[in-house]
Amino acid sequence: MKILVAVKRVVDSNVKVRVKSDNSAVDIANVKMSINPFDEIAVEEAVRLKEADIAAEVVAVSCGVAQSQEALRTALAIGADRAVLVETSDELQPLSVAKLLKAVMDKEQPQLLFLGKQAIDDDCNQTGQMLAALADLPQATFASKVAVADGKVTVTREVDGGLETVSLTMPAVVTTDLRLNEPRYVTLPNIMKAKKKRLDTTTPADLGVDIKPNLKTLKVMEPPKRSAGIKVPDVAALVDKLKTEAKVI
Repeated sequence: MKILVAVKRVVDSNVKVRVKSDNSAVDIANVKMSINPFDEIAVEEAVRLKEADIAAEVVAVSCGVAQSQEALRTALAIGADRAVLVETSDELQPLSVAKLLKAVMDKEQPQLLFLGKQAIDDDCNQTGQMLAALADLPQATFASKVAVADGKVTVTREVDGGLETVSLTMPAVVTTDLRLNEPRYVTLPNIMKAKKKRLDTTTPADLGVDIKPNLKTLKVMEPPKRSAGIKVPDVAALVDKLKTEAKVI
């Protein structure tokens, strides 16, 4: 069984992002970048399935600028066998990424596709669902547990009311949530080994995919600063302020 895992290069989760002075986008110049945390979980789960002799090959794929190779090398260091980069400097929106992943999937013919449930930069939570729709495949989102047997993948997913368990016939698309696993620490020997693993590069034009954006970003702004709180002497004063000032009761 072959597993295809999508990964994205994003601003590191420990970095405080800044908005450009013209409010056109987030400033990523000289900012530490890393693999999207949810995608790292997806890679870890795929590698665990390979280590359990359930999967034969794990292929990592990323779409974006040339520097996205860094995220792919991290996936290779975790344990992926090889990687594919769809290189482009154009803006990629979720639908475009889904189309590119569909084209790569058509070439690779995997039985299982793992994606992080969302990227921490745009928080769209759309690519996995769009990919499943384009490929006409069953999908399970927000996976907190995955089991593969007899040509089916059983996924426990987190929903508003608790947990839901679904069984999908492969090939299928699964998006991973935080509680699925804890990614392993990438050791220096594995980082060195990853440099020797195969990484192929292609382009949207080679795949025959139109990535023209359908949405236009008008303005990017930082959230307003929270005002300082106040202290009240007793419960009566608190209730009075909630009624007269906040008007929430």
